[in-house]
Amino acid sequence: MQSSELARRIAASQLAHYAAFPGRLAKVARHNARVAKQTASWLVRSREYVHYTYDLEPLNMEHLAWFVSTVTGTRVDVVRGYLTELRDDAELRRTIADGLAAGPRSAITDRVVRYGRRVGWYAIVRALRPEFVVETGTNRGMGSAVIAAAMMRNGRGRLATVDIDDRSGELILPPYDRVIEHVVGDSLEFLASPVVRSRPIDLLFVDTGYTPEHERAELAAATPLLAPGAVVVATKTYCWPELSRWAEEQQREFLHFNEKPHDHWYRGVGIGASFPALVRA
Repeated sequence: MQSSELARRIAASQLAHYAAFPGRLAKVARHNARVAKQTASWLVRSREYVHYTYDLEPLNMEHLAWFVSTVTGTRVDVVRGYLTELRDDAELRRTIADGLAAGPRSAITDRVVRYGRRVGWYAIVRALRPEFVVETGTNRGMGSAVIAAAMMRNGRGRLATVDIDDRSGELILPPYDRVIEHVVGDSLEFLASPVVRSRPIDLLFVDTGYTPEHERAELAAATPLLAPGAVVVATKTYCWPELSRWAEEQQREFLHFNEKPHDHWYRGVGIGASFPALVRA
């Protein structure tokens, strides 16, 4: 009997599970070995304890370009140009690197600037050219600096950002601080303050990451403040459905982009975006 015929018979028999086990075990072992190698390399070369930074896989960057193109209604070749523009912005990279080295958390910070999903934030700001951007969840301020760099390229716009941590915002440095108002405080109080309510919000970044209930409360507070055509971006759409539910309630569109970090054991998060409803046949 030929080996191919024998393999077919085994596959159709009660022995199939046992016969396949060595091959399945080998695949799992190879996968675990790759992850172990990445983890060991990261433990040696990185200082990061939380808020991991990483670049994205090249194919993932292409998917990101199409995601931003769909969310903003911008040609994908133009979006690719924005992604390249951020990559090549030496001044921004140098400013962030200096801030990381001098910041209060430098002992648990890598000095290499890796933007991850924030490259998508940059492209969204460049494409939409918003007048007023609001961010809940400043953290160190890398995202704030990236947003500010995009607004300065646009030649228009201001960012208001809030974080409850009084250490937040250490990367909001000159010249990018000229277009940023950073507030330390509760995000819900911030959304009710004159800082935010002075004008319609064109672009909202929800990135506090406390709980689903907190994100839901932020979206509810921001809803009456949004300009017609506003885009809402959230980070936690990979683990809870608050933005997608809100988008459905508001009769808006929703998409999620899933990050694929390059050469890193961490699986990444992503970008969720809600944008005005498309005309459907």
